[in-house]
Parts: sequence; structure tokens; C-alpha cells
Amino acid sequence: MTITGFTHSTSADAPVQRFEVFTGAGRRRDWSDEEKDQILAESYSGEMSVSAVARRHGLSPGQLFTWRRQAREQREPAVPPMFVPAVIDRAAEPPPPRRKTITRQAPSIAAIELEVGGAIVRIASGTDSATIAAVIQALKAQS
Repeated sequence: MTITGFTHSTSADAPVQRFEVFTGAGRRRDWSDEEKDQILAESYSGEMSVSAVARRHGLSPGQLFTWRRQAREQREPAVPPMFVPAVIDRAAEPPPPRRKTITRQAPSIAAIELEVGGAIVRIASGTDSATIAAVIQALKAQS
């Protein structure tokens, strides 16, 4: 036995309430797609909490959250794309820095090797005498 549409009012100023009484072995409620869409839209409106919308329509909040999840899964692709094409905009890139070319000479073999105050000075062949004298003077001054 099902009674629907029964209204109850204690006074003329009190709001009218609707009662639905389900008796018997019970059965699952069958919601049409339009009803589900309306309830889902109401739950996303932000005017009431999802739980309040569920109670208002005689649903458990868990059932409404399940509907919301199912609707979200239908909108989203099942598997997101693995790769996204990359586009390189050469106009937006700054030019690469220029490298200075450093030419290294092969190490020359020392013609003279001096040890002054614990420092070893290797003098290559072809070094002028003024440079050699200045280095030796600097080493003597520090020791």
C-alpha cells in the first residue's frame, strides 16, 4: 500500500508538508533520467548542501553522491591522453649565448725547474729573463 500526496497542517500559518508512506515488502524507487538530472542540478546549485537536497527528495546522501560521481565519469574521458604534442616557438626563445673559443696550446716542456721556499717554478724555454727575474724576486719576498 502506498499513500502519496497526503498533506498535514496544524494551523493556517504552518507550512504544508508532504508525506510518502511505503508499506509492504518494499521496492526500489525508480527515478527517471529527467528527475535525476533535476536533482543533480539542484545539488550543484549551491543553494543547499548535497545532504539537504538528498533529504528533500527522499534519497540517502550516499546515493546522491554516487549519482554525482557517475555523471562526472560520463563527462570525463575514461583514459586521459598519454602524450600531448609539444610546440616550440623559436621566436619566443632568447638566442643561445655565444661561446668563446679558447685555444689551448700543448703544454710546453719546462726547460728550467726551480724550488724556492717550498714553491716549484717551471720556466719554459723561450721565456724572457726579465719575467724570470720578477718571479724569483716575488718568491724570495714571500719566503
